Amino acid sequence: MTTREEVRSPEAPEPIGPYSQAIAWDDLVLCSGQIALKDGRLQGEDATEQARIAFANLRSVLQAAGCGVGDILRTTLYLVDMADFAAVNEVYAEMLAVPGTPPPARSTVAVAQLPKGARVEVDAIACRTR
Repeated sequence: MTTREEVRSPEAPEPIGPYSQAIAWDDLVLCSGQIALKDGRLQGEDATEQARIAFANLRSVLQAAGCGVGDILRTTLYLVDMADFAAVNEVYAEMLAVPGTPPPARSTVAVAQLPKGARVEVDAIACRTR
């Protein structure tokens, strides 16, 4: 029998719509997109700072689900400006790299706009290991 549970982290921002921070389906964890929100307000002056906060929020959600960045199978990055790709990629490598673990699969998508005026959003699919 499969189980479906909502994942909530008090360390990550509350959803700004009718969705969960993440849903765990047995060992699979599907994380909603995270932007650089802290205390309900967008933080960070540029895409680099916003990426750091968004990835930290994602890590908090993963931790609440019982897994970590080494358990990420796939991510999607959403960028308002593809000129930020290299800078965000450096932060991605720094914050989501796990030595000895292959990096997750990833797509990067240019978007016209993100919630709250964010420049970066990241979502992920992870698998809880036993």
